[in-house]
Amino acid sequence: MDFRQYVASHSEEIYSKIMGYLPMREPTEHYKIVREYSERRGSYRRPGLLMLTGQMFGAKIENLILPAAAMQLSEDWILMHDDIEDDSELRRGKPALHKIYGTPLAINAGDAAHIAMWKMLKDNTDAVGIEIGDKLFEKFYDMLLYTVEGQYIETNFIYNTRSLADANENLYLRIVASKTCYYTLYGPMQLGSIVAGQRDEVQSILKEIGSPSGVAFQIMDDVLDMTADEKVFGKKRYGDLYEGKLTMIMLHAYQHSTAAEKKKADSIYKKDRSEKTPEDIAFLSGLADKYGSIDYAKAQAEKYGKLAIKALKKYDGFMPDNAYTEIFLSALEEMYKRHK
Repeated sequence: MDFRQYVASHSEEIYSKIMGYLPMREPTEHYKIVREYSERRGSYRRPGLLMLTGQMFGAKIENLILPAAAMQLSEDWILMHDDIEDDSELRRGKPALHKIYGTPLAINAGDAAHIAMWKMLKDNTDAVGIEIGDKLFEKFYDMLLYTVEGQYIETNFIYNTRSLADANENLYLRIVASKTCYYTLYGPMQLGSIVAGQRDEVQSILKEIGSPSGVAFQIMDDVLDMTADEKVFGKKRYGDLYEGKLTMIMLHAYQHSTAAEKKKADSIYKKDRSEKTPEDIAFLSGLADKYGSIDYAKAQAEKYGKLAIKALKKYDGFMPDNAYTEIFLSALEEMYKRHK
């Protein structure tokens, strides 16, 4: 069994648990909106990592479902708000929530799902006990706090900085550390290990493994934004360029561009999304093609992905050796080999 198969084997349990916390009641139109992103189903990578790591360290499956559901619901409500901030057009293959219902109702739906997530964590404390429940709560708090800090840094670049000349790889990696490494990789891993009653030393090891894996995941996300089929990826192609996001691809292309190309690229980045033309996007993507920036990004993703596997092997004698260990390895490999 690989990681995708593992996630698929538990997705219905996670989905059912989420729906139990988002019941259809009055006002029904409100709850229809609240439930929509959850009903579209995400990849379930984050809850999958939480459950897998927990089982790898010996946690009971019944104690992992509710934290995993809370992890997935956190993604669902964050995306409701992110899509508004980025003015995204598509989410999971369909129009973004605010494009269907308008911004005020989409914000309100995100708030409702957010509230339900904290209720899950409170109920989880009742189920697993104060000690583990409090540790899970504090980890969720710390993880989400760091995530929104990263969102601030990225959003500030998009709406205020608007210039590749004022960006560098350190800024990119700072955003990724918050929005991807912690939230997508080592945070869910740490949550799973907490359910299993593991000590703080394990948390540090999982961070060492998950951090480079998170960078690999995000770089591949940048690549897929420019190369993947929209129907497979579930988001509009070139969405990052329309939104003015900082990516490793565009940083590389900009660094190798002529003075005239840099000037034009920055003039495009200064435009609002609605002002960008297909010709603007074609120019930016053309720079990436001209300077081999997508291939460069793929190579960087592989480099970081292999650093994660190297970190895992470094702790061969410390990490568990059971049926879940190979699945855990396949999860790390998927982060830099994924196609959607």
